[in-house]
Amino acid sequence: GMQTAVEDELRLLGRIHSIDDAKTSVERAKSAGFNNISLDLMMGIPNQTIESLEKSISFCADCKVTHISSYILKIEENTPFYKVQNKLKLADDDMQAEMYLKAVEMLDSLGYKQYEISNFAKQGYESRHNTNYWRCGEYIGIGPSAHSFFEGKRFFYSRSMDDFNNNKLSFEGTGGDEEEFIMLSLRLKSGLNYYEFEEKFGYTLPSYIIKKAKEYEKYGYTNVTDKSISFTPKGFLVSNSIISELI
Repeated sequence: GMQTAVEDELRLLGRIHSIDDAKTSVERAKSAGFNNISLDLMMGIPNQTIESLEKSISFCADCKVTHISSYILKIEENTPFYKVQNKLKLADDDMQAEMYLKAVEMLDSLGYKQYEISNFAKQGYESRHNTNYWRCGEYIGIGPSAHSFFEGKRFFYSRSMDDFNNNKLSFEGTGGDEEEFIMLSLRLKSGLNYYEFEEKFGYTLPSYIIKKAKEYEKYGYTNVTDKSISFTPKGFLVSNSIISELI
């Protein structure tokens, strides 16, 4: 939850911790015996520049953490930021794209390899927890607001402790179908593997999907081989639009 290593940017985000607090937290975690630590990094913060983003990335590397999650700021309705967004100096789409590509490049040079749209890790430290989601793996969530995916069904507990104590579940429907598998696989740098698709669903990936993905290859958005389809860093920026065409 570090978000940035620039104090002014932290204040704009309404965060109450300082950069020293973030550094101390990492040091204490290491002292307690944790050797696998991740920091969150945010891009597109009001007033953020390429230079200040580079400072934040360098801070993460200097802390010698093994994993970094880096997200572009998204302003949601009914939030304090949404109400005052017209007064904020926010990065436009082009600047957000520039920040994202700079982060991918710099993190790679520091040994943090991109393995998913927003996640970077030292070799062998990719998040098994999140990778399971992106591969449509099953998981069980326990507690108020916890979500689960088990035996093809998605369900969750409400925020109510009473509902949880009474084992009152809400069902969202089925999951793990072909479209969802394609969409989630393409979040990964390794992409959509044809063999894995066939193993899971019993038939080959439709050729029109491969053909469509190849159309974007000439623009530098995708990599299409005889084994898989994957996005480039540039492609990840517009992946939602491309995936909607593929499926």
